[in-house]
Amino acid sequence: MSERSALRSRLEALVREVAKFGAVGGAGVVVNFAVFNLVRHLTEVPVVRASIIATVVATGTNYLGYRYFTYRDRDKQGRTKELTLFLLFSAVGLVIENGLLYVATYGFHWDSPLQSNIFKFLGIGVATLFRFWSYRTWVFRALPAREAVETAESFLADRAQRPRSASRK
Repeated sequence: MSERSALRSRLEALVREVAKFGAVGGAGVVVNFAVFNLVRHLTEVPVVRASIIATVVATGTNYLGYRYFTYRDRDKQGRTKELTLFLLFSAVGLVIENGLLYVATYGFHWDSPLQSNIFKFLGIGVATLFRFWSYRTWVFRALPAREAVETAESFLADRAQRPRSASRK
């Protein structure tokens, strides 16, 4: 496998990963907004607290999607550590997401239902960038053996493509 085809293969894998992450995240956004708006309109819970409740519910559904769909081929050893890291980075994402909503609501008094949904959406967007990076880097780590197999396959493919006389030199 040439360096160019190896790069293309990595890029295709990243695109698949981003698509799967986006599918799970999209479902999580739907859950997040549904719970947020239900809590906001059916109870007297303040806006940011309603958003925190919604984020926690969406985080739970997202973990299942990420573990069993997006990152199902990743290392499954140490589930306690995985879940702990997931919850830690999700908490940081929760602060990012709801911090933006808090500033808009209490700092600028942008608290109409439309404004709250807009700033919740923006907060989710910023937090998603952080979550994607942290989940793939720290929580759902690639198996080291898989990387070794890909490197070995690349090496063998390169050797097979060379003429015999070039490989004997």
